[in-house]
Amino acid sequence: MSIEEKLDDTEKVSNSTTLDKDLRGYLETNADLVTRITKEVNLDDIGALTAQSEQPILFENIKGYPNFRLCDILVKHRYLHGRVLGVSQEDYLKTLAYRLRKPPRGYVEVATGPVKEVIYRGDEVDWTKLPAPVHSEAETDGYITAMNMVKDPETGFYNTSHAGTSPLAPRSGLMSFVTPHTHIVIRKYKAMGATEMPIVIAFGLHPAYEVMGNFSGLHMDMWGELEMIGTIMDQDIEMVKAEAIDMLVPAHAEIVVEGLLDLTQLNEYGCSVSPSGYYLPKKQMLPEVHIQAITMRSDRPIYRNHQTCPFTDHQTLPRMCHEAMIYNRVQEMGINVKEVRFPNWGGCFSCIIQVEAPREGFINDALMACMGAPWLNTKMVVAISHDVDIENAEEVYHSIATRCDPSRDIVTVGNTRGSLFDPSAAPIPGDEPWRVVGKIGIDATLKTRFNADDFIVSRPKNWDKVNLADYL
Repeated sequence: MSIEEKLDDTEKVSNSTTLDKDLRGYLETNADLVTRITKEVNLDDIGALTAQSEQPILFENIKGYPNFRLCDILVKHRYLHGRVLGVSQEDYLKTLAYRLRKPPRGYVEVATGPVKEVIYRGDEVDWTKLPAPVHSEAETDGYITAMNMVKDPETGFYNTSHAGTSPLAPRSGLMSFVTPHTHIVIRKYKAMGATEMPIVIAFGLHPAYEVMGNFSGLHMDMWGELEMIGTIMDQDIEMVKAEAIDMLVPAHAEIVVEGLLDLTQLNEYGCSVSPSGYYLPKKQMLPEVHIQAITMRSDRPIYRNHQTCPFTDHQTLPRMCHEAMIYNRVQEMGINVKEVRFPNWGGCFSCIIQVEAPREGFINDALMACMGAPWLNTKMVVAISHDVDIENAEEVYHSIATRCDPSRDIVTVGNTRGSLFDPSAAPIPGDEPWRVVGKIGIDATLKTRFNADDFIVSRPKNWDKVNLADYL
């Protein structure tokens, strides 16, 4: 069976489940995975409690915020990713990779939606009343991590990201944009002579919105992420007119904040937690957003948080589309790809590809292709064979130690683009906070030059037949 035939089969499987339109429907459908916290919780404790959860968590009784609920940890692990697309864990990556190669489905504009049940404008607006937690010990302000939307003034396409935002006053805050396409859109507004740019911050969407919302690749000349959300969900998504700005907003969001971004000046602000888990960059120059309206559901809207540390959705979410794009890229070489993963324990700079190649030379090409990806998070790429548990850091490390000859199975490249979140990368003088760094590719696969009998892993007798728990 060809790769295309396999992908077509995956698509047939994924079509068997219709996804919910909204977050609350998703949480109900997947109630078997959701941890519901009904005891009263202080907002300052939510970050620490969230970070201890390995599955979706919903706080239903937040002290001082009786009209809100808060959820997090929707995509931290691969077993959750299949639920997002309504397919099995095994079919998830192939399904997302396939759908990302399909044309944009677009969206449907409707007259109204659940997010319009409560509307605040003018002096009624106060987004400091939202339950935005402080995310780390070194920070002092609440930190909003919901999905942002901006509209390209030339094409009308919507670009999305998860720019971190600090709500410093009832109707203003500072926003940190790190995605290149948002900066391109900002530059277009400035070139037109605009002094402000409309922006939407949407809380509480079906997690598939967030997966596509973190796409990063060449696309803005043909479509924006919003036009592709329905494609990966395999259904129409509904949008409704904003209240105070010229944009559309997701009709089934829990909360929507409408703002105007000041394009005339930047404001110095301190550190926040980067995906690598460090406080980088130490200082930022950020634009101010002025809030024009807030709309939300009437029945205890769900605030979607993305706890930033230590290892949570904050690390996983931006790399889900990256994994699917690498899957497509390596498959094109004729390599059998089983999995692609940016493990949280890799500090967001390490990618693992689980592959089988037809002959010598393919793995190094795959490693270099991944190392040369458009993003800044492929500093270390490791290739492993299909018999290794990609979820198990011990097995991955064991493969590196026992299947890699450093003199011939490692590729290094110097002076490449580094992440501003990587403390080991060298800052570029005069161009801070950008950095340069080297990259490494490690071939830890089984190779044809090896004696296969040497790699039979030893196991205790009856290893797969007995369970310690049965004797406790």
